[in-house]
Amino acid sequence: MAILLTGGSGFIGSHTAVELINAKEKVVIVDDLSNSSEVIIDKIEKITGIRPEFRKLDVADKAALDAVFTEFPIDGVIHFAGFKAVGESVAKPIEYYRNNLDTTLTLLEVVRAHNCKKLIFSSSATVYGDNSPAPFREDAPTGNCTNPYGWTKYMIEQILQGVAKACPEMSIVLLRYFNPIGAHESGLIGERPNGIPNNLLPYITQTAIGIRDHLSIYGDDYPTPDGTGVRDYIHVVDLAKGHVAAYKYACQNTGAEVFNLGTGIGYSVLDVVKAFEKANQIKVKYEISPRRPGDIATCYSDPSKAAKLLGWKAEKNLVDMCRDAWRWQQNC
Repeated sequence: MAILLTGGSGFIGSHTAVELINAKEKVVIVDDLSNSSEVIIDKIEKITGIRPEFRKLDVADKAALDAVFTEFPIDGVIHFAGFKAVGESVAKPIEYYRNNLDTTLTLLEVVRAHNCKKLIFSSSATVYGDNSPAPFREDAPTGNCTNPYGWTKYMIEQILQGVAKACPEMSIVLLRYFNPIGAHESGLIGERPNGIPNNLLPYITQTAIGIRDHLSIYGDDYPTPDGTGVRDYIHVVDLAKGHVAAYKYACQNTGAEVFNLGTGIGYSVLDVVKAFEKANQIKVKYEISPRRPGDIATCYSDPSKAAKLLGWKAEKNLVDMCRDAWRWQQNC
């Protein structure tokens, strides 16, 4: 039996593929390569010694996706495919709603047709919006999202919870990510965004290596200790291991369950800049820019539920994240 990773050649998907293969699971990846490259499949093979199966397709293409389920004995799905930039979603709401909802609904139709019962969803801490103060627990209010990206994740969570209710034999795990950064310690896979990065650490590494003239810090007037936004940064390898734990949980339970995947520690943008400079002995030029639409001041997790039920917790620290991200940037 195999685990299907939609969007599996992307930043989080590729690291999860590595951890699943290391856990002796058979992996099948589907991706349209709109924000990744097929070269990543070679890199996964180089790291693990095993080449995952790969099919290039749009997850919203029902016939193509159905063919993959026919070709391979898919036991469960980890659903990463989707647009993911907060700022871009504010500028392109129609594209975000169309892509993220269509891919999920198509996947669910194919999953149902092939009697597949396990699904892990790549959700986001953005579903919490600014409803309640951090740290966010899984039972905190959701739905007051501040951007279309967050709304798509919230809507998909509602859809999946409805599916679990209608199909009691289904096992659905909703993983609310906080801020994944870093890269694989090999330096072979990491985050390579198209165009100007939307996420902090790729912006820092591209500035440090000279691709960007300076880092733009969006807002220094938030109600935080240094005025810059505070986030829960988690090493992508820790996050990937969280997916392995979540899949094992799905194999033993039914219904829908929600877990935060974060460290439980909030760091400001300037904290990350200083940690990167210290870890790598490199100065990062930055300028303060206006706040980005859709951002909130503070967002960090209470990850205790994942520790209790999944037996998972983040192990790597901010220095590890900064060192690994810089190694990847130098190699890519």
